[in-house]
Amino acid sequence: MEEKSEIRILEKKGVKPTANRILVLRALLAAARPVSLPELEEVLERMDKSSIFRVLGLFLEHRVVHTIDDGSGALKYELCDGETACSVDDMHIHFHCEACRRTYCFKTLHIPSIALPEGFVMQSVNYVVKGLCPDCASKRMDE
Repeated sequence: MEEKSEIRILEKKGVKPTANRILVLRALLAAARPVSLPELEEVLERMDKSSIFRVLGLFLEHRVVHTIDDGSGALKYELCDGETACSVDDMHIHFHCEACRRTYCFKTLHIPSIALPEGFVMQSVNYVVKGLCPDCASKRMDE
């Protein structure tokens, strides 16, 4: 993706495009799946952990990303699909492989509607299925 597209994504979300923000966004786009802070550190080896963490915090605040708690002990960050906001309608089911510890997006499988009691306002949903991905499942069969 060209830098102009990345700048456009940030500006639509109200984020001033800086070198670090563009680098983090580029890494998230390249991953095309939810990634943890340690995974981003590996990819962005020239950027220190605190800088990456600050950018992710800003991205969360401006709804550039949302987090997923897949039970692995490390939050995963995923880009929001919406042009201006990340809403519950953008949320989808995730699958966490308990062998390779990767988390996959099932963007075509939407989270079922939930009718909350009066007065409750939903802001996010975390729906994670756990098991073995196709690669890990086939390796287990071969053993």
